[in-house]
Amino acid sequence: MTGPARFKRIRVEEGAETYSQTSVILGRLNGLPVEHVKPVQSRQGPGALDLDKETLRLLPFQGEFLKPCPGTKEYICCGYQILHVGTNCPLDCSYCVLQAYFNQPELRVFVNLESKLDQIGDYIDRNSGKLFRIGTGEFMDSLALESVVGWRKLLLPFLSNRMNAVLELKTKTEEVDGLLSSPWRERIIVSWSLNSPSIAAVEEKGAPSIKKRLEAARRCQDEGFVVGFHFDPLIEHQDWKDAYRRTVDMMDDLINPNGIIWISLGCLRYMPLLKKVIRKRHTGSHILDGEFILGFDGKMRYFKPIRVGMYTYMSKILNQWHDDLGVYLCMESDEIWQRSLGWSPEHSEGLSRYLDQRAANVFGMNY
Repeated sequence: MTGPARFKRIRVEEGAETYSQTSVILGRLNGLPVEHVKPVQSRQGPGALDLDKETLRLLPFQGEFLKPCPGTKEYICCGYQILHVGTNCPLDCSYCVLQAYFNQPELRVFVNLESKLDQIGDYIDRNSGKLFRIGTGEFMDSLALESVVGWRKLLLPFLSNRMNAVLELKTKTEEVDGLLSSPWRERIIVSWSLNSPSIAAVEEKGAPSIKKRLEAARRCQDEGFVVGFHFDPLIEHQDWKDAYRRTVDMMDDLINPNGIIWISLGCLRYMPLLKKVIRKRHTGSHILDGEFILGFDGKMRYFKPIRVGMYTYMSKILNQWHDDLGVYLCMESDEIWQRSLGWSPEHSEGLSRYLDQRAANVFGMNY
C-alpha cells in the first residue's frame, strides 16, 4: 500500500459487511487482522483519547452524506457542500480541528456511500438551477486513503457527468496516481493545502513537503486537471513573509497559473478546547504562541491587525505572480475583506456567486 496511511488492523462494524466496498477494501488490505465489532459509543472528554491512526474502521454512516458547510452567520462563508465519506486523517497536523471535533478514534470509512449515490444524484438533479461545489476534504484528506478505498471509481464518473456540480478533492498528499489513471477530468478540481516550508516541516507531520505537493499538482495539470490551492491556516511565525514568499516562488517555478481555479486564504483559528489537545499531543508546536482573541464564532483568532496584515501580504505576492487567481478569504467578515483585499462579496451569497462564476467560466457551465 502506498501513501501516508499504515494500518495494523481493520475493524468491520456491524452492518458494514453487507456492502461491496467493504469486500473491496478487505481485498486490498489482505493479510491484516480483521475484527468484527459492534458500533462504538461516543467517548467523552476531547483530547483524552488516543486517535489510533493505525486502525481502519469500516462502517455504514447513518446521517446525511451531502450537507452544506455549517459556516456561521457572523462571517462570510463560501457555500461549499460537504460530501461526508469518512472521518479522521492519517496525517497528524498540530492544528487539525479533527483532534477536538470528533470524539471517536480510528480512521473511519463509510462503506455505504455507493448505496446513497442515487439519492444524492436525485437531489442534485432536482436542483438543476443551482451549482453544487462539492468536496470530500472537510473531515478527511480527500486522497490520503485513495489507494485503499478507491473513491475515485465511485465519485469521478458520478459527479463528472452532472452538469450542475463540480467536485473538489482537497489534499496535503502526493497520492495522485489513481486520479491520473482515471479517464474523468470534467468538473473535477484537485486542490492542495499549502503553507510555508517551515510550517509544513514542523507542524504537518506525515505530510509531504510543499515542493512535493506542488510537483503532484503540476502532474495533475499536465494531465488535464484543474487545480486549486488553500493557504489555510496561515500561521504567524518567524520571518513568515519570507517563508510564504518561498512557497509562492515554488508555485511560480512549478505551476501554470492559468490552470488555477481559486486560492483561499484563512488565518489560524481554533476552538478553545483544542488548545489543551495541542499542548498534550504536539509538545514541540509553537502555533499557540501568537496573540489570539475569541471570535464571534466561538473560535480563537489572531487579532484583526495581524489577520489583515497576513491577508494583505499574501494577496499582494500572489497577484504579483498572476492577476487572476481567484483569491478569496475563508470565514472572515466584510470589514476584513475590505481592509485586506480592497473589495468584498459583502455576504455569503455574494462569495458563493463569485466562486460559482469562476467554476462556470473554467468548465463552460451556464451559471
